[in-house]
This record gives sequence, structure tokens and C-alpha cells, in this order.
Amino acid sequence: MPPLNTHVFGPAADGPDRVPTVLALHGLTGHGRRWAGLARDHLADLRIVAPDLLGHGRSPWQPPWRIADHVAAVSDVVDAHIPEADRPFVIVGHSYGGAIAMHLAGLRPDIVRGLVLLDPAQGLDPDYALEVSTSALEHWDYDDAAEARSAKRAEGWAEVPDEVLEAEIVEHLIDRPGGRVGWRVSQPAAATSWSELSRPAVLPPAGIPTSIVVADRVQPAFVRPDFLDAIAAQRADSVEVVHADCEHMVPFLEPELSARLIRTMVGVPAGDTPTVGSRDSGGSGR
Repeated sequence: MPPLNTHVFGPAADGPDRVPTVLALHGLTGHGRRWAGLARDHLADLRIVAPDLLGHGRSPWQPPWRIADHVAAVSDVVDAHIPEADRPFVIVGHSYGGAIAMHLAGLRPDIVRGLVLLDPAQGLDPDYALEVSTSALEHWDYDDAAEARSAKRAEGWAEVPDEVLEAEIVEHLIDRPGGRVGWRVSQPAAATSWSELSRPAVLPPAGIPTSIVVADRVQPAFVRPDFLDAIAAQRADSVEVVHADCEHMVPFLEPELSARLIRTMVGVPAGDTPTVGSRDSGGSGR
């Protein structure tokens, strides 16, 4: 299978001054360019490697699409885009990307310096996963961009800044059959992902520093109480839990908090490193 389409923001890996690298994993129905604003406005001195996951964006849409397949594909991105000299590195994952990040850390703990998990989604109630996935598939496309924009606002994007939503429309909305439009995501891959989200949750590997942000306005919660109980009982020495008064799109709604947690995990607090011009290399592996 061809490699994942991968966006790289910030300084080049072979630049005159080596900077920390962060692997950024988006959530279900997202894409790697969603990290562009956070990289440009808050993390410009770091190198952000952000792939489109399988079945998403400009990455391959062919199956299989299990969590293990996402992990294998992202592992290949690591080997292609993050030199040995830049390992171990921090992984930031939003929603489904948070679950994939934990599985990747479990498979290759030696490459992971720390995890920042923004409202990670896993271990969902199967009945809820069925309800949401069925509704999503029944309303998969739209008459036009205005209807797509309204649907996003009703799906947890109500407080996302206008410019972020407009960038989403430009990058991620494509033509569908019959003159309709829809997101640049494989419908079967999305359905499979909801099934994977109902698998039992895994914990971050023992000993890997982890920050978990819980979006408190999400109901039912993606970060389930039983998962938090297991964290408190089994990972209290390595995991911090931070609550945010927001909806699910934490990278857009709480960018300062997200950036602060990433910087703390990387070990480069704001102000310690001069700001440099951020760049977007576009994508590779299209």
C-alpha cells in the first residue's frame, strides 16, 4: 500500500538547528492539515509531523482499517519522517488519534517520549457507537457547502472559530455523486472506525509520561469514567488528567492549553526558544 499522505509543519529536520519533533494524529473524519493552525500560531519552533490516517484525506482509502492497520501505517510514517536523532518524540492525538497513539506507544515504547491525548475516544458503549455511526452514514453528504457548514456547527463545532471552519471547507469538502458534496473520507473506513472505537480501552503504557485532556461538555463522554478510574488505579505515577470546559474539538477550542501540554511534554516551554517561521511542506505519499 502507498504511504500515508503526511503534512510537515515547522523547521526542516535537516535545518541548521535541530528542534523537537511532535507526531500529531487527527480524529475520525479528520485530516492532518487540521494541525496547521496550532503549529503556526503556538508551536512554530517545533517540527510537527501530521499524517492523514488510512481512509482519510489524501491517504490511501483501501482496506483494511483496523486500529492495528492505522498503527502500522503511522509507524511507517515515523520511519520515513522522523530521523533516529529526533527520537524519542512526543505524540499528540485527538479523539480516535488518541487511541491510535496509545496503541502505537504500546507497540514501540522506545520511540515515545510522552503522550498528549486530547479527549481520546475509545471503549465506547457499543449501542452508542451503533447509533452514531448509523446516523453518520445516513447523513453522509450534503446539498452544498452551506449545509455541510451547518452540519459541522451542530456536531460539536458550534464554538470553533469561523476561520477554522472555513479552512476545513476548503481543504476537506469534495464533490460527491449526484451533485452533492461531502468530506474527504472513506465511508466504509469511517464505519469500521466506529466499530474499533467500541473495542475495550487500553491504557497508556506504564512509565510513559501522559497528559489526558477531558472535554467536559461532551455527553456521553468519550473519556469514560471507568477509563479514568483505571488510570487513577494503575497509572497515577505517569498520567495527569486535565479537565477542559469545552466540546470535543479540543485542538481548536483550547489551543493554548493544548500547546502548553505539548511544550511541557517536549521540554520546551513557551519563551525558551525563539519563534521561527512555520512552514507546511504540503503532503507526501499522495
